[in-house]
Amino acid sequence: MASQAGGAALLFALALLAGCASNGGGELKTASDQTAAEKRASIRMQLAVGYYQQGKLEIALDEVKQAIAAEPGNAEAYGLRALIYTAMGQLPLADENYQTALRLNPGNPDLSNNYGSFLCQSLNKPAQAMPYFDTALRNRAYQTPVSALVNAGLCSIRSKNFLAAERYLLEAVRYNPDLQASNAGLARTYYERRDYQRAGFFINRLIETSKLDKLSADALWLALRVQRKLGDRSQEASLAAQLRRRFPGSPEYAAFERGAFDE
Repeated sequence: MASQAGGAALLFALALLAGCASNGGGELKTASDQTAAEKRASIRMQLAVGYYQQGKLEIALDEVKQAIAAEPGNAEAYGLRALIYTAMGQLPLADENYQTALRLNPGNPDLSNNYGSFLCQSLNKPAQAMPYFDTALRNRAYQTPVSALVNAGLCSIRSKNFLAAERYLLEAVRYNPDLQASNAGLARTYYERRDYQRAGFFINRLIETSKLDKLSADALWLALRVQRKLGDRSQEASLAAQLRRRFPGSPEYAAFERGAFDE
């Protein structure tokens, strides 16, 4: 799940670079429509996004601070600062900035999706997170609904609501059938429901569309357990070898070593 959150965060950060907004007259705001303060804030935001992507979090934070000083009502600046604080492990500050961003721009789909992901993954509050994903998905102007669908599906798995997880993730697959997170999430959903044939279908799709040596320990362990349930000992052995070679110190390999296939 963490990787999906990182992907959503990057999508949001890249969206900030586009800098498109309405000028209130049915036109898109361009550089000539910006006030001097907005221009200063825009430059600082672009710099902040760049530093955030490079992992230079303290510099990114300082740039965002200057963007907010120039334009205190910039919701995206607070949203970006929330991402930075999350990456720094400053969760109360991240929460505060998300809430400020959403007060300034209620219903913004990117902010709503990111806050939902934060609540679910960083604060372990899946029940509180779900309404934010649904808010994002109701917005017809949302450019990346697959991100909220995947996050909602994975958050539903966390709360063991596998029917909801299936619904969200199947919809995500319709947008992008090759997305690793969707296929892995559906495989986990069906595995938990003991529908091993369907779990196997999505594990096979995951392996076909992703490089096996790029799969996480969690995905490899899930794939191994699914193939074990299906009785494919050859695939099980191959996946076990990958797990042993790439993640010998992982909790997943420790579970394999002690034979904890059904934990």
